[in-house]
Amino acid sequence: MNPFASPVSLNMQGQYNTPNTHKYSVILPTYNERKNLPIIIWLLAKVLEEHQLAWEIIIVDDASPDGTQEVAIELARAYGEDKILLKPRAGKLGLGTAYIHGLDFCTGDFVIIMDADFSHHPKFIPQFIRLQQAHNLDIVTGTRYRSTSTPYLSETQPGGVHGWDLKRKLVSRGANFLAATVLNPGVSDLTGSFRLYRLPVLRHIITLTQSRGYVFQMEMMVRARALGYTVGEVPITFVDRIFGESKLGADEVVGYAKGVWQLFKSV
Repeated sequence: MNPFASPVSLNMQGQYNTPNTHKYSVILPTYNERKNLPIIIWLLAKVLEEHQLAWEIIIVDDASPDGTQEVAIELARAYGEDKILLKPRAGKLGLGTAYIHGLDFCTGDFVIIMDADFSHHPKFIPQFIRLQQAHNLDIVTGTRYRSTSTPYLSETQPGGVHGWDLKRKLVSRGANFLAATVLNPGVSDLTGSFRLYRLPVLRHIITLTQSRGYVFQMEMMVRARALGYTVGEVPITFVDRIFGESKLGADEVVGYAKGVWQLFKSV
């Protein structure tokens, strides 16, 4: 039994005055997301409020030149500074360190990580929570590549991807196949970044994770399995960003392949 994993009694009863009794901290890393940010915040607030959850959103912005931080400030005024917290950084420092930075400001007992570009729809968050609570899981991750959840949850629909061309789909499938073959992590979507963690579990794993950029998500899952944490998967529909350009390039693809090899040698 991993000492960082919470017992069932703590999973079932939190300390917050809501029907769920837990609080969920959402970490949103942003870079040039001025147009997307109001939409994703509105959807998050709507879903979280409709399900009567205690929540907060930590926006970690890497000095976006497009005015993302100004939009975040206005959103904090609209929703409340206890709900929307802008925690900027001095420059574009990478996805992994954005989560580390955001964790310093989380006050919830669960953390949700997701993209701010509307590719991850908040409507899946209640399914993540139901699966976590039904099976006392340490981590729930979204998957584009399963038709049902693991463990099974009745109301889920098959996962998928919309808005990608064939090349991008082949790159994603190939990346997951490579990692699954070499590392055998028992997770179908290693490159996804829509996940729910217990706060102490995320803190533990993130201190051991060495990769940065897109390899970071894969290493987090591989290390979680190696440490004995329990992981569930919920099928999600991934939609390509509405506004802005994808930040995935050739350098990231090469870096991912190198990251798989480094993990194979170290885990």
